[in-house]
Amino acid sequence: MNLLFDQNISFRIIGKISSLFPKAKQVRQLGIENYSDIEIWKFAKENHYTIVTFDADFFDLSNFRGHPPKIIWLRFGNTKTDFLAEVINSKSSIIQDFILSEAYSAISCLEIK
Repeated sequence: MNLLFDQNISFRIIGKISSLFPKAKQVRQLGIENYSDIEIWKFAKENHYTIVTFDADFFDLSNFRGHPPKIIWLRFGNTKTDFLAEVINSKSSIIQDFILSEAYSAISCLEIK
């Protein structure tokens, strides 16, 4: 699974979730940290990433443009990286189902609260 963490999430998250999400990247690692939301959206679509964000703008894009890419919208606001990693790791099976399961193919956004 290719998770793409946006610029509001520390690149340090990658090392804390790598055992469950070895292909995860943060926009800084890919040199796209200064891209606009729509440019990140296009990059994610072209490169088969699921965007992980605190940003409601990506939710709006998913409503307007559909998917791919899928969006994981973190609804608990900015938090420490360790806590965020715990949440992502603890929800790994839900995240995997959301991205890969045919049962969720029509759903573009997973909200995690």
